[in-house]
Amino acid sequence: MIKLGITGGIGSGKSTVSTLFQLLGVPVYNADEETKKLNNKSPIIREQLMKHFGEDLYHNYELDKKKFANIIFNDAEKLELANSIIHPEVLKHFVNWCKEHSNHSIVALEAAILFESGFHKHLDIVVTVYSPLNLRVERVSERDKTTPEMVRSRIKHQMPETEKIDMSEYVIINDNQHSLIDQVEKLLKDINQSTNSA
Repeated sequence: MIKLGITGGIGSGKSTVSTLFQLLGVPVYNADEETKKLNNKSPIIREQLMKHFGEDLYHNYELDKKKFANIIFNDAEKLELANSIIHPEVLKHFVNWCKEHSNHSIVALEAAILFESGFHKHLDIVVTVYSPLNLRVERVSERDKTTPEMVRSRIKHQMPETEKIDMSEYVIINDNQHSLIDQVEKLLKDINQSTNSA
């Protein structure tokens, strides 16, 4: 089984690319969505977060997302601590998910912070979805009903695209000029050919 990582900055279109992989028969584990679920469902995450950040972080087994965000996003040490609690549990969940999809020759994991979380170390191939900055700003401004300045500020706090590309085996260009489906199909063909000839 080949484990493929899909990442990219905010507004790059990684979710669209993930959808195309799914349409072509590749199951995709959405790490961001699964993390949100696990933050509520996992007793290990819940107990550890309450231990370090206070009992009032949860109400009826639901994480108070606003309170949690206020705690971690203004304090790098607390963010690191929270990640050290959450990421191993997400990884465990992904490993079990892979076992459930063992009948597939390729599976994928989509994560915004694929490299920052260290998830890439557990994957065989990483794909970064690249989109020009102006397009990303435009997309996110419309999607989140926010200002271009706010979007640029969020992008500035993310890992630079160039770094992600340097650490990736493949790049998919999402600039409204290159066909996404063609790029995804070619990538899957390349992977299948290289595994068959190995």
